[in-house]
Amino acid sequence: MAQASPTPSPTPAAPPVQASIWVTLRHRSFRSLWIASAAYFIANAMYGMAASWLMVELTGSSFLAALVQTAVFLPMFVLALPAGVLADTTDRGRLIFWALVVQAASVVLLAALMFAGWGGPATLLLFTVISGCCTAMMSPAWNSAVGEILPRDALPQAITAMSIAYNGARALGPALAGVVYGVVSGLVNGQAGGAVGSLVGGGAVFVLALGGIGVLMRDLHRRPPKPHPPSKLPPERLWGGTLAGLRYAWHAETILAQLVRTAAYSAAGSALWALLPVIGQQRLGLGAEGFGGLMGCLGAGAVAAGLSIGPLRQRLGLERLIANCCWVFAVVMAVAALSRWAWPVYLALVAGGGAWMAVMNTFNTATQTSAPPWVRSRATAMHVLSALGPFAVGSAFWGAVAGLLGLQAALLVAAALMLANLLLARRFPLRMGAVQEVTQAPFRDLLLADQPDPAAGPVAVELSYRIDPAMADAFLALAIQLKGPRQRDGATFWRIYRDLDDAGRYIERFIVTSWADYLHQRARQTVADQEIEAQLRDLLLPDERVVMQHYIAER
Repeated sequence: MAQASPTPSPTPAAPPVQASIWVTLRHRSFRSLWIASAAYFIANAMYGMAASWLMVELTGSSFLAALVQTAVFLPMFVLALPAGVLADTTDRGRLIFWALVVQAASVVLLAALMFAGWGGPATLLLFTVISGCCTAMMSPAWNSAVGEILPRDALPQAITAMSIAYNGARALGPALAGVVYGVVSGLVNGQAGGAVGSLVGGGAVFVLALGGIGVLMRDLHRRPPKPHPPSKLPPERLWGGTLAGLRYAWHAETILAQLVRTAAYSAAGSALWALLPVIGQQRLGLGAEGFGGLMGCLGAGAVAAGLSIGPLRQRLGLERLIANCCWVFAVVMAVAALSRWAWPVYLALVAGGGAWMAVMNTFNTATQTSAPPWVRSRATAMHVLSALGPFAVGSAFWGAVAGLLGLQAALLVAAALMLANLLLARRFPLRMGAVQEVTQAPFRDLLLADQPDPAAGPVAVELSYRIDPAMADAFLALAIQLKGPRQRDGATFWRIYRDLDDAGRYIERFIVTSWADYLHQRARQTVADQEIEAQLRDLLLPDERVVMQHYIAER
């Protein structure tokens, strides 16, 4: 669920040399989780294909078939951030386990209804929503757990390996589900006829999908995620934790840049995904098998990109890689808009799938490596929101544009907007977070005679600095770098003041909503934040020290 250094705007650079995905897969615990996750991805892909096709056969309605995809993705959009808060503040192992239990129970019940002949469109949509909610609730906790198995420098390749498993499942799962569905429904229809074969075929696929859920449950039961370290701090509430995650993303320049870039790329690129069925039918004259081939080309390109993304990122650097992929995807959309022959489009989609996977994987990796542990699940959830939200809205938008201006015009406009993404690099530069920016500093208890109630507040904090007036410019240049970290970690107001009666005295003042929020803010300080504070102390006059005072609102 991704986002302060001694310099306010560090120059984006290529990430350090990283191990290949094959090295990460030699790690026993990660390999086991990767296999279990691949089984789960295949199960979800099988479920989605069977539900969509069953809805078409039961109703013949393209609208209701499209609602199946809404039922799959809407829970992720609505629940991703609350699920990220729960993953950061509660027992992740229990959260994942119970989400999988509920999902497995819903699949069992749905399969039983199908075998009994009692399933209908409403039943199918209801259970698809329940399954989607379970996936949404466990995803941030699962993503953050993956990041803890391997060393931090192997995280990019771990994410790439998981992306390969996911994209491979998107190709394998529907194909496997289609075979099972067709064989079982054909056998039953030969005996019973009517819609019974469709219901039994769908039920058979749902039973197979249950196996993938069980594989992931077994692996997570054997190797549960690490528990959160014990803390003396007041627990975060769901709403407060949600606001803390949003505030962090807004004031952390690296995270914000990645979320904005993800949203812009997803919005422009959604045109190709949304209009692909129309491209196959209207431009290329393909049937269902041909459309499956188009989707397969996108998946094959994504898997191929996953095998080479590490060396490419190392050789090109983040910005050049993203820029090249924007150009590739724009060209792919132009080819899809202009070509009347199928083979150029097939080949272009292989490149398009690779470009899409490379960009989204890079954004996801940059988000996860730029967030400290206390907010990492929420950052991952916000990455999901920034990808799915614009994708869903963009799909509807490009469908409307195609209806008004035509398919060709819609794709060419989307290609132009994809190239416009390159302009965001200057305002929102992309980079991986440095180790000191995500490593939390040791928490120092406050020695106060009278500890306020955790809910008391607002709390005003003042820090007094006495410096040589000749060093004012250097002091202010450093002090302003504290604004982002203070607000990122909980402050609702921050400002630096100069004493009019003492030219060498400056006051830093910030306000936090409650005493509990202030304690959390102190605990979230990173090593990079402490380095800035150390440089400020170096500018103090001899024998002077920083004086900190706390005030709590009474009225």
